[in-house]
Amino acid sequence: MKPIIRYHLLLWLVAIAGLVASCGSGKRMNKRVTLWRSDKIPYGTYYAYENLNEIFPDASVVINKKSPDEYKGFSLKNFKDATEEIKYDDQKTSYIIIADEVIPDENEVAALLSMVARGQHIFISSFQIGETLLDSLHLKTAFYTGSYNTFDSLTVSVNNPETNDSLSYSYPGTAMDNFFVSVDSSITTILGEDKYGQPNFVRFAYNGGGSLFIHLAPITFSNFFLLHKQNKAYYDNVLSYLPQSSEVVRWDDYFRHHKSGRGEGGDSGGRKGLFDASSWMGKQPALARAMWLLLILMLIIYLFESKRKQRIIPVIQPLKNASVDFVKTIGRLYFQRRDNKNLAQKMTVHFQDHVRSTYSIRASLNDPEFEKRLAWKTGYDLKALKDLLYFINMLQDAPDVTDEALLELNHKLEHFYKHA
Repeated sequence: MKPIIRYHLLLWLVAIAGLVASCGSGKRMNKRVTLWRSDKIPYGTYYAYENLNEIFPDASVVINKKSPDEYKGFSLKNFKDATEEIKYDDQKTSYIIIADEVIPDENEVAALLSMVARGQHIFISSFQIGETLLDSLHLKTAFYTGSYNTFDSLTVSVNNPETNDSLSYSYPGTAMDNFFVSVDSSITTILGEDKYGQPNFVRFAYNGGGSLFIHLAPITFSNFFLLHKQNKAYYDNVLSYLPQSSEVVRWDDYFRHHKSGRGEGGDSGGRKGLFDASSWMGKQPALARAMWLLLILMLIIYLFESKRKQRIIPVIQPLKNASVDFVKTIGRLYFQRRDNKNLAQKMTVHFQDHVRSTYSIRASLNDPEFEKRLAWKTGYDLKALKDLLYFINMLQDAPDVTDEALLELNHKLEHFYKHA
């Protein structure tokens, strides 16, 4: 089979496999958790938002996009929606916040508590509640956030506002709930629990007539949960703790987009200022110095690295000592020819040349004075030197040189070269 035919056949097989897989997979459930009032996906809150008028038939539902501390003096007498201006009394206002994170800053916590003290009713349901708000209410949750609780079912219960009976509800979707491990019973009323009997819905009542509700299972307001069997009754019971006589129900959009509060430097619309992070770092002396040092270091690196770099200088290999290779080659040649006599003579000539060139002594193998001068100049042992010269003269006079004698000569000469 030609390669091009094999290639096209492979493409067809991949396409057919993809088509079969797509046809067999069916429609998949959108598991994205948004808790957004306009989303009709399973984990949106479209159904909860649209049914507010059933719980509060005489109330005007408005969208809040401002920070709680946005209202000067916290009067809130002239709350302005995007389309109309509504005037109302504090005690007839319910404020509903359902978001994945509700982390107000200190100013926003003070504003929320001030609203409740003046008679407003605030309901907060979230996977994660800010530590500042929890500490002010003497609450402590089991987990930092319930978002990581991915159990495939959820069971919750709520006390009926009229009979105080505990009613249980469940659904087969993601749990993502949390619970309280510490509450102050002197100021806290438990209204709901999870399947293990641990509190997840509490109320704080204030002398001014207002109340604050903290709820840790916001997934119960999703379309999936409320449309499963008779679970809408859970929604009715939970929100029925807010007064049905409310004239205004404020559905919050602010904390959906501002998960860490407005903070300092926020603009008038509740949005964080562009330089909030840099202004915070500027208030940390050690961090500010480290950042400036890092910027200076990066500038220095840029200035040096931006210059034209020199071409890499190639490595020049040193010249090889060809004479050594030549001697080794000649030595192997003589050894392979078994001409030991000739090789011994060559080694003797090399010894004599080494003595003349290194020590400036005329090499005379049979001269006793030569032995003394060479021993004096080299510091080599006189007895060993006499033995070397005697062995050389013996090999010169011998008709043949054995392999053992040649190796012995080489050993003696190497010893002299090393220690002389």
